[in-house]
Amino acid sequence: MGNERLLTVREASEKLGLQEATLRKWVLEKRIAYHKIGRAVRVPAEAVTRLLREGYREPVEQGEKG
Repeated sequence: MGNERLLTVREASEKLGLQEATLRKWVLEKRIAYHKIGRAVRVPAEAVTRLLREGYREPVEQGEKG
């Protein structure tokens, strides 16, 4: 784990362009990696980066089917 950067729910939701409530729901559903430190929830920056990378889709040219 070392010097892994941890983001607050607010920081992570801003990077993902989501509402904080959506990210908190994902934490409750265990759809995103997180750390629980006391009552605080922190999301690894790598989990946010991975979500953005894996969710990326190339645009489809007009007339092509994906």
